[in-house]
Amino acid sequence: MRLKPFTVVSGPAAHVPRANIDTDVIIRIERLTTLTKDDLGPYAFEALRYREDGSEDPACVFNQPAFRNAPFLLAGDNFGCGSSREPAVTALQAIGIRCVIAPSFGDIFFSNCFLNGVLPIRLPKAQIDALASACANGEPLTVDLNALSIQARGGLTFTFTVDALRREALLQGLDDIGLTFRDAALIAEWQNSDRLRRPWAWPVA
Repeated sequence: MRLKPFTVVSGPAAHVPRANIDTDVIIRIERLTTLTKDDLGPYAFEALRYREDGSEDPACVFNQPAFRNAPFLLAGDNFGCGSSREPAVTALQAIGIRCVIAPSFGDIFFSNCFLNGVLPIRLPKAQIDALASACANGEPLTVDLNALSIQARGGLTFTFTVDALRREALLQGLDDIGLTFRDAALIAEWQNSDRLRRPWAWPVA
């Protein structure tokens, strides 16, 4: 699957410091029974975004004009914990988020981000708080995946690390299958040589 490449992204950063936001908070399971991934946007974080009568809660950062469709989410500890729900990532994408920065993540959510073209970055809480202060009024944050750097107002700069193969996949907009297809010629070469070595392992259809 071809994904949108992630190279340099700039824009507002919504700050949701609450810890242990699980995948059911990101997108409720019942929404996945009838909706396609393109329709998940209105239901992402719905418990935080809407009042009981269905109206928007103006206190929620996602409803504030400066942060609608913000490409960055500054989150709390253990973000994306809970069930292994891949649409939690696509729900974030549906409201514009391309990068989540948190002190820690649920393991499966962390992996699902890379599979769907979202960059998860682990940073210490103190650095995230500094970024949140620098971007509190919608000032832009910039993440450069080539340089592995984060920049904000006032010259605030942090660096981060990403697994080399996952970084390459994001830069090129490739999922795991796309990465494999890049080596199609090598795979075919191995298959041909293996047919000669072990013909019994390659039955003719």
